[in-house]
Amino acid sequence: MSVIPGAEPFASDGGPVGVLLCHGFTGSPQSLRPWAEFLAAAGLTVSVPRLPGHGTKWQEMNRTRSEDWFAEAERSFELLRAKTDEIFLMGLSLGGCIVLRMAELHGASVRGLVVVNPSLTADTKLFALAPVMKLVVPSLKGIASDIKKEGVQELGYDRVPVKAAATLPRLWRATVAGLDQLSQPVLAYHSTEDHVVGPASLKLLRAALPDGQLTVRDCANSYHVATLDNDAEDIFAGSLEFVRAHSSAAKE
Repeated sequence: MSVIPGAEPFASDGGPVGVLLCHGFTGSPQSLRPWAEFLAAAGLTVSVPRLPGHGTKWQEMNRTRSEDWFAEAERSFELLRAKTDEIFLMGLSLGGCIVLRMAELHGASVRGLVVVNPSLTADTKLFALAPVMKLVVPSLKGIASDIKKEGVQELGYDRVPVKAAATLPRLWRATVAGLDQLSQPVLAYHSTEDHVVGPASLKLLRAALPDGQLTVRDCANSYHVATLDNDAEDIFAGSLEFVRAHSSAAKE
């Protein structure tokens, strides 16, 4: 199935420090493209995969599951690891959950993480009901483009594929169960007004990670897709500062 123009994956070869960025549920690499280009311009090697079923039609996404999305992120990680000396993981929403799980599994192979409004639990009614609703309806009202900044749109589906959404709890549970295994520093950006991910996800992250390991910065002027919103430049600059602070290769 053809990919929506603008939703294509993005990659840029740079120096020995690699960054893998993962987009959110029903979204596409477009939501991370400005962030990725900013990091690439700073000399980092950057990869933004398009997760299976995303960036085409929601009906196609209903034929995919969380294991498929995670597998694609893992594939991109291995490709990035083959050409860099160290890797940082970054993600938005579902992408934040995926990169946290990857860091749990890969340990010292990951230097640090930056997550933006990570989704770690069914803290909204839509996702809580998905396992039941999948038996009744194929899709529900979309969640894409929760952006405060006028004139900006996220390239995502206007419908939520319910069968796909019903596979999220498996990934959430595995990720939350492994949070105490994380050893890497984590920088989390949190929109104070978010209409997609509720406060329960950040509470889980705070409960699992000590203050010295987890740093939380509020995005007071953005909604869920903060990477395209009013606080985007702060996220971009902060993430680059984070990489430089925690990278051994960048200091050489």
